[in-house]
Amino acid sequence: MSVRITRLLSVALIGACFITAPAFARSHPKAKASAPSKGPTLIWRGDVTTANGVVDEVAQAWEKTGHGHIELQPFNTASGIDAVASGAADLAGSARPGDGSAENANLTFTPVAWDGLVIITQSSNPISGLTLKQVHDIYYGKIHNWSEVGGNNAPIDVYAVASPGDGVEYSLRSLLFGRGNQPVAAPRLYVNTRKLEEGIALNPNGFGVATLAGISGNPKIKAIPINGKRATVANIADGSYPLFIPLYLVTNSNSPKAAAAQSFVDFLQTDPAKAALRRHAILPYQDGSALAAMDSSRRSNILAEVGARASHITPVSAPGATYAARVAAAPTSPDTLAAKMALENRRAEAKETARLTRVSGSVDNVTVSSVDYASGSATTVSRTRGKDFGKVTADVSQAGPRIYKVSKGDTLSSIAKRHTVDVIQLRQWNHLKNDQIKLGQILRVSNSSG
Repeated sequence: MSVRITRLLSVALIGACFITAPAFARSHPKAKASAPSKGPTLIWRGDVTTANGVVDEVAQAWEKTGHGHIELQPFNTASGIDAVASGAADLAGSARPGDGSAENANLTFTPVAWDGLVIITQSSNPISGLTLKQVHDIYYGKIHNWSEVGGNNAPIDVYAVASPGDGVEYSLRSLLFGRGNQPVAAPRLYVNTRKLEEGIALNPNGFGVATLAGISGNPKIKAIPINGKRATVANIADGSYPLFIPLYLVTNSNSPKAAAAQSFVDFLQTDPAKAALRRHAILPYQDGSALAAMDSSRRSNILAEVGARASHITPVSAPGATYAARVAAAPTSPDTLAAKMALENRRAEAKETARLTRVSGSVDNVTVSSVDYASGSATTVSRTRGKDFGKVTADVSQAGPRIYKVSKGDTLSSIAKRHTVDVIQLRQWNHLKNDQIKLGQILRVSNSSG
């Protein structure tokens, strides 16, 4: 399965998959100290979450039994699934199920554990909780400031993983929007959840999604309670915490090592493997059998609460889909046309201004300036009027842009409302890293003088 984002970032990132594995081993000296085993070596590649929560310690237990060696290459879900499909890896870790695409035809996604999706921010952020509706609206571009949800008067800096096939992102969007390929208003993009977590740990206004296993023991990050429920193993086990997901191991029936790979999947049901899972805040799959039974009603309840609906359209193949294709099929509200218009206007703006400095690669309308950090957004929509997105403003003409001089009492949000534009647009047009502005500062407030 070819993954467009992996191809586009290949020059910068191809070594990361293989550099990561030794680095991972150095941080886990026990794995290096394991005695040589008699069985075959299996290559595992996939998301960092599954590596930390499922494969790491389980692989050690597997080797101790003499089955063989597991070579870990943690990176992200898309790279893992692609590697197993192409034969470059024997096992993949995924925080989402298969997408039904032709590329996945020979792949088996076996659920092996339960984890919790957690909405995270820096530990110093005083926010005490969010509702599912508020989380939905932040990702949907309707809420921009922490003060709107009971926090400080500061912008919400939404972070996401750039790959459209990322398991954590895909699973959260599936729950909140009824489809995993829903574009969201996230201008800060990273190559995987680990890099996202590192970014949020440095920003008290950061906001993103990770997993309970992934952040367990990290004092710089906190999981925000959802609907009054904290993300704990107990609350995941009884279903009271709503954002629980299965974790999968992916195998290829055509692989020469298919039998050995399946043996490792089966090993996850043994007592030593289950004990290793529990030590990483992971619930063994058999321990959460009731969660599978309540999954359908849980999803329906979430969609009803946030005001979305499940898609009955065959989803675009997430790992290879472009944002253009996904915007055409994915948005859940009546404002689909507005979202599509916003996307086209963003393209027109980029073509008109031709400001493509510091670009090392392009990821579906996202300008990539480095491996760790990408600036841009999946879908930029104004929320100036209306119940949902309101009005999209991104006019492009031959005339020059309108400007505005910052007056006393102005905020970036108030200026955006006054000129019927979006805060994210103001940041982009004026090259602002945050919402801080100065008295007398000259700001560009439109694409052109209209």
